[in-house]
Amino acid sequence: MKSIHILLVEDNEGDIVLTQEAFEDSKIINSMDIAKNGKEALDMLFQNQGYEKFKEPDLVLLDINLPIKSGHEVLKELKSNNQKKHIPVIILTTSSSQKDIEMAYQNHANCYITKPVEINDFLEAISTIEQFWFNIVSLPRGRK
Repeated sequence: MKSIHILLVEDNEGDIVLTQEAFEDSKIINSMDIAKNGKEALDMLFQNQGYEKFKEPDLVLLDINLPIKSGHEVLKELKSNNQKKHIPVIILTTSSSQKDIEMAYQNHANCYITKPVEINDFLEAISTIEQFWFNIVSLPRGRK
């Protein structure tokens, strides 16, 4: 069975716990790192400031509304870097703003999902992400 490494970029503790629980129930062997703000996410992704040994993720789950640097800033910086732009990024956020959706796709998000409010719907969305991105899609592996 394949192993998947996920970077979850999320500042809401409740959403972090729900996402972790949903992936723990999965049939995919995965590891998950968590960044709670945009700067920390970029430090991890670019192996800066204490994250020199950080394993490049196979997939990033990225919230838009983050402290220090927004999800849009993280996405733009990641996708404008030739060494990192291959990493798939799923925007997973509460924002259903058309402006946020358009900006995410302009900055090359791989998909945009508005977080469901109900817990069961949220868990179903995570299950759908797992099914599609880990069972159907072929993900690129790190380019080190």
